[in-house]
Amino acid sequence: QVQLVESGGGLVQAGGSLRLSCAISGRTFSTYAMGWFRQAPGKEREFVAAITWRGDSTYVTDSLKGRFTISRDIAKPTVDLQMNSLKPEDTAIYYCAANVYGLLSPVERDYDYWGQGTQVTVSS
Repeated sequence: QVQLVESGGGLVQAGGSLRLSCAISGRTFSTYAMGWFRQAPGKEREFVAAITWRGDSTYVTDSLKGRFTISRDIAKPTVDLQMNSLKPEDTAIYYCAANVYGLLSPVERDYDYWGQGTQVTVSS
């Protein structure tokens, strides 16, 4: 079993930055991949970014490239999402997820474990 706990969310003004972190515990393997998704009010959950367990390959959805960066410090059981130049439309609950097959997948159903989410609110 894998447990994921997100942190770092909050209220920020447009143009600001936030860094989300996902703490990973439990039984994990180097074949895993980690992902971030988000769900805005009234919308479906959408893919943000993914990274391999070793941090040597990443995938950020096209619309967020240049503003969002996913990273993993292999010395720590965490995966981070750096969000810059935030916009009101980035307001959402952000979820961390784990994929046991190591897929850098944008598909929600490919992920096996999920955190509870952290709220990010961007004011205009």
